[in-house]
Amino acid sequence: MRKDFLILILSVAVLLANCVFAAAERPAKRKVGAGTGVVDPFRASVLPVLKSYCFDCHGDGAKKGDFSLDGFSDTASVHQDRKSWENVLQNLRSGAMPPVKRKSQPTQSERERVVKWIEDELFPVDCNNPDPGRVTVRRLNRTEYNNTIRDLMGIDFRPAEDFPQDDVGYGFDNIGDVLSMPPLLLEKYVTASEQVLDEAIVTEDLTRVRTRRFQFEDLTATAPVEERSNGWFALVREGDVHLNFKVRASGDYVVRVRAAGEQAGPEPVKMAIEVEGQAAFMVEVPETRKEARVHEVRFHSDRGSVKIAVRYLNNYFNAKEPDPKNRDRNLLLEWIETEGPFNPGPQTLPESHRRIFVREAGSGNAKAAAREILQKFARRAWRRPVETQELKRLVALYELARGQGDSFEKSVKLALQAVLVSPSFLFRGEIQPEPDNPQRVHPVSEIALASRLSYFLWSSMPDEELLQLAEAGKLRRNLEVQLRRLLLDPRSKALVDNFGAQWLQTRNLEIVNPDRTLFPAFSEELRRDLGRETALFLDFIIKEDRSVLELLDADYSFLNERLAKLYGVTGVAGEELRRVVFQDRRRGGLLTQGSILTITSNPTRTSPVKRGKWVMENILGTPPPPPPPNVPELKVDKDHPLVGTLRQKMEQHRENPLCASCHDRMDAIGFGFENYDAIGAWRGQEGGADIDPAGKLGTGESFQGPADLKRVLMEKRRQDFMRCLTEKLLTYALGRGIEYYDRCAIDRILVSVQQGGFRFSSLVREIAQSAPFQKRRGEGSRGSEE
Repeated sequence: MRKDFLILILSVAVLLANCVFAAAERPAKRKVGAGTGVVDPFRASVLPVLKSYCFDCHGDGAKKGDFSLDGFSDTASVHQDRKSWENVLQNLRSGAMPPVKRKSQPTQSERERVVKWIEDELFPVDCNNPDPGRVTVRRLNRTEYNNTIRDLMGIDFRPAEDFPQDDVGYGFDNIGDVLSMPPLLLEKYVTASEQVLDEAIVTEDLTRVRTRRFQFEDLTATAPVEERSNGWFALVREGDVHLNFKVRASGDYVVRVRAAGEQAGPEPVKMAIEVEGQAAFMVEVPETRKEARVHEVRFHSDRGSVKIAVRYLNNYFNAKEPDPKNRDRNLLLEWIETEGPFNPGPQTLPESHRRIFVREAGSGNAKAAAREILQKFARRAWRRPVETQELKRLVALYELARGQGDSFEKSVKLALQAVLVSPSFLFRGEIQPEPDNPQRVHPVSEIALASRLSYFLWSSMPDEELLQLAEAGKLRRNLEVQLRRLLLDPRSKALVDNFGAQWLQTRNLEIVNPDRTLFPAFSEELRRDLGRETALFLDFIIKEDRSVLELLDADYSFLNERLAKLYGVTGVAGEELRRVVFQDRRRGGLLTQGSILTITSNPTRTSPVKRGKWVMENILGTPPPPPPPNVPELKVDKDHPLVGTLRQKMEQHRENPLCASCHDRMDAIGFGFENYDAIGAWRGQEGGADIDPAGKLGTGESFQGPADLKRVLMEKRRQDFMRCLTEKLLTYALGRGIEYYDRCAIDRILVSVQQGGFRFSSLVREIAQSAPFQKRRGEGSRGSEE
């Protein structure tokens, strides 16, 4: 009944929260340039430039890249397709269009005239009165939920692993517009709140002897397991089944196993019972299921988690055995049971319990104690002060349970569960004046700012220092000091694990599967090392406050012996990754790390297309257009063997004009990394032919290989990289996509970061001080959108 009651409360509360925080924007309509009698500026000054330089590919019936200018005859028609013109603006501003291979190019003044017209007409911004936008109220994603529970309770427990996967928007899984609330998640929240509180607090006598029985569905197997009748199961190969037994009180414990065997071969089944990896008991099990016995082991443990395993030691199978009953030997198990504690020593309550129960009921006023506990817990969980009426409702839940005869701890626990299923815990909403007035811009409260900062840099709740400063109205005046503190805190590793792994797409390392025959050096250990190298590299730049330009090119990385061997680096021994300075220019920066090179390859070969596309999207911020439909794939397999280098075959593929329109910009970058194979090892030849890594970017810069390409990016495309990185980090920090009205903020950030020596802390500081991060407006359009 209590669970159904909490689910009902949560469902209603979530519905009300969505209404209060007004999740969606409603764009307004406006008329453009109709009936004014004035010469249309698009026809007069923009269309002639487009006809001169763009219509060969995108006009007069041509539609390269699935884009045509034929339908745009005046300003009003342009306003009907703002998204396409946003892409036009981006390509003109970056110099990607018209392609440099075209002899006829607009003059700089012509290019600037078109860019300015698009900016002023379609995307007008007032940098003196910026639109900070608004963020949809958003729930905690899975990572934020786990981290918040960790910091709230002080326990290493990850209940959100059982939640549905979070949707992704703009490349990140913390975007308010896509963090929906499916019905299944409501029940998951209630279950998680029970599990969390069961783990964190003690509601019964720890020293009471308890017996717990675990069956097949409670166990994890490292060997193939087959179910038998009546609850029995069989281990049919060597291996084990195990469980992580939570020891609530120090003392002696007994583990019992009911076992038998499907006997075959010259010896009986052999079994070991292991506690924390130690073979505490080894025995022959000659019995069949009818004669099954219980085997028992006694062990001592302090409070914590203990791994208990039952291991099958001597598998036997002989398909030629004449008697079918004697062909296959298997270990049979019915259950594993624990009992204890016996002989318990002095017990102390866990730190998580003491953190929550800041006051004991004692012989005084239990209700006052409960009120104090609930007020302090809810304040931290909800990341804000608790209102009087809210506290009264929590205390009422405590009294309800108390009236039903529950203990003080169990009664408080029910109210604590209500805290954890409240929208104030699950959602990051920001109360604002005039929430429906898009013209009303105001700074977010310091309480809201504290959460914006902590979830940006820690993916978790504000700590006590942040909360106290916010409640005292002193956070903004101490912002720089707090930013330095947050970045130096170990919890800032969340920037690496969440922002970095999503921006760089290295989470995909978990799912890539290079062909082990073609690339025998690849292993699960190497997969792990590749990810750790990139994580340590990014973490080093953050913690040491290095220049973010080192992300493009650096003379060091983090290697162990396995990675060093892959990279052809000598003098590195052992499993531990450590900082290694490179002696040549083959390595350095993200672009030459095996993690990036592996996720941008195919299982059997490299992919210049994927590598070029990755650089354009994640380094230069100029994603290519989607491929046209019905374009055949480049085939390289046993029926279509590679003759010469992959580059030579792809150049034949690009003879198709439909293919060339997409590949011209991507492939040149990708070919620059062809010296690295599909898992990142260096090579000079492919298919018996020398690799040609030279090329030219779509904006005209030439390079001779990976080192030269990095030089070009550093010298000629630095501003594009910095804008891309800024937009990615600002998107992650805000929890929404970048809009045209963010242009002023981004330009100011870029200027300040350059003045700050491109230090990572400068980038974080400028984002945290920017108008989109510090302010918000009411819902709706400010009148400039279609």
